[in-house]
Amino acid sequence: MSAGHNHAQVRAGHERQLWIALGLTSSFMIAEVIGAFITGSLALLSDAAHMMTDALAMAISLVAIQIAKRPADRKRTFGYARFEILAAAFNALLLFAVAFYILFEAYQRLQAPAQIQSTGMLVIAVLGLLVNLISMRLLSAGSGESLNVKGAYLEVWSDMLGSVGVIIAAVVIMLTGWGWVDSVVAAAIGFWVLPRTWVLLKDSMNVLLQGVPDGIDIDSVEQAIRGVPGVKDIHDLHIWALTSGKNVLSSHLVADAVPGAEQQVLAQVTQLLHEQFDISHVTLQVEGEGFHRDGPEEVHA
Repeated sequence: MSAGHNHAQVRAGHERQLWIALGLTSSFMIAEVIGAFITGSLALLSDAAHMMTDALAMAISLVAIQIAKRPADRKRTFGYARFEILAAAFNALLLFAVAFYILFEAYQRLQAPAQIQSTGMLVIAVLGLLVNLISMRLLSAGSGESLNVKGAYLEVWSDMLGSVGVIIAAVVIMLTGWGWVDSVVAAAIGFWVLPRTWVLLKDSMNVLLQGVPDGIDIDSVEQAIRGVPGVKDIHDLHIWALTSGKNVLSSHLVADAVPGAEQQVLAQVTQLLHEQFDISHVTLQVEGEGFHRDGPEEVHA
């Protein structure tokens, strides 16, 4: 028996904000790359590289939202909502690659520091910071609801910190002439991003591996179900997520062998799971007390 069937697709309410943030980030990324080559700043190039991944993250997020809108069909019975998790995992891997590249370049630069035009570096970094702050504001609401949008928000957030680091480096170079500070800041940006990227990748992999969603304690769920009147036992309990905020549960319940008790137990457990644990899709098989896992109990004359 089953209940609580709800194959609602990923919400696209943050599309407009993503489009605006994508336009701002992409436009300034081009300006920042040009500025990095003019000024000779690796830190500025590092910030531009992060902006590139920001733009790619937002573009992938928009594609994911469009694909996730497609309804379920006979081959994809749960729909296409999980595509956003694939996009989030891809964004994390991309950011890992960029961070390691910047660290390598920073090491190379420390061996042979380059001449830096600190004034131009400072102006471009300040403008980049403004773009990052606007994009963060646009994406902040959706970051708590979708791993896909969270991936884009995380990259913009890390890039904002990168812009702050570039501003500091530019001021230090202007005051002291220490060109090596540029490489140190670039490396610091790379090290700052790596742990946060790991968290995004770990969360994405947990969904793809059908792990128990964050915030749900499977033991608490089992205890709550056992507390429903009429429930005698529970086994084969599975909890996973289709995508961000779309939690799924399936289980076998042993109920009182009383006429009509199965439907009542089914309704109560379904309501409990929805209200207390925000599990939107519930599939339950309700069995009588004489039902064994290998089949009905044999009755001998």
